[in-house]
Amino acid sequence: MKCPACGRELTPMTAGDITVDVCDGGCGGIWFDNFEFEKVDDREESAGEALLDIKRDPNVQVDHEARRMCPKCDNIVMMRHFASIKRQVEVDECPACGGIWLDYGELAAIREQFTSQEEKQKATKEYFDEIVGQKLKKMSEEDAAKAEKARRLASMFRFICPSYYIPGKQDWGAF
Repeated sequence: MKCPACGRELTPMTAGDITVDVCDGGCGGIWFDNFEFEKVDDREESAGEALLDIKRDPNVQVDHEARRMCPKCDNIVMMRHFASIKRQVEVDECPACGGIWLDYGELAAIREQFTSQEEKQKATKEYFDEIVGQKLKKMSEEDAAKAEKARRLASMFRFICPSYYIPGKQDWGAF
């Protein structure tokens, strides 16, 4: 496989129970196949430590703004998105195979974003509240108002139309 950032040949490297492809001696980037990145993205995951010291050639210049092609799929441009809710580190992900490309230093930056799972969960809750919290609150208030309106309407029908007037409940009447 060719490096999507600098074009050199990627080298397999084992870290824990996964084998990733690295641009050793080139730009220092790392290719993770689908679901491999999640095994090394937290600082508690010791397998990721081995991937923090990829040899990099300082003379290799990488355009971080350029769109990258997936090294595994033919003619697929990777999508760029943030690695976490802190929105500090952008990664490239292939929409076809789910692989993730990290440029040199991005894995270390991702692993340093949260010091604990509690901090990560708190940040997630805050982000969720920021994005959809107000909409959910408004929807809840609207639903409560609709439920109260329906309760009043049902109560009114019970008064106007007692159960012995409901069709099928009596042997006599106009129904």
